[in-house]
Amino acid sequence: MADGATYGLTFPFRDSFDGKYLDLSDYNDQEIRSNLIHLLLSKKGSRYYMPDFGTRLYEFIFEPLDGPTFSEIESEIRESAGVYLPGITITNINIQAASDGDEDKGSYINDNDERIFRVPNMSDKEHTAKVKIDYTINNDVFNSSDFVIINI
Repeated sequence: MADGATYGLTFPFRDSFDGKYLDLSDYNDQEIRSNLIHLLLSKKGSRYYMPDFGTRLYEFIFEPLDGPTFSEIESEIRESAGVYLPGITITNINIQAASDGDEDKGSYINDNDERIFRVPNMSDKEHTAKVKIDYTINNDVFNSSDFVIINI
């Protein structure tokens, strides 16, 4: 804690270790990161008096992992962040299937000396997209950058 000031609740919520009920963010960068994660994981229409807050990312859970779906996810993130987080600039959004590049992991040789490729928990990754969002925080004096990774 730099000067004793706190900015807000951290997201996801955690217990506080210094006597408060929930953990509070000590720095502006932590608060902006929490706000971005909160925005991304909030379902659009779930907040009273702010029906447009959030994203429609939950609607893409079992959609095909292809270019059109990825571009819809990217536009949804950029649109929501542009409206509700004007203090950040999203520099890059990288979306890929979580199973990409895992084809040769978990290989072993069976009883017949045949090499078999098996990815552990591949059924969990079959319909999962990994989204990495790079952003910069625009302050009057300093710009800092960070990233968030979520699975859809």
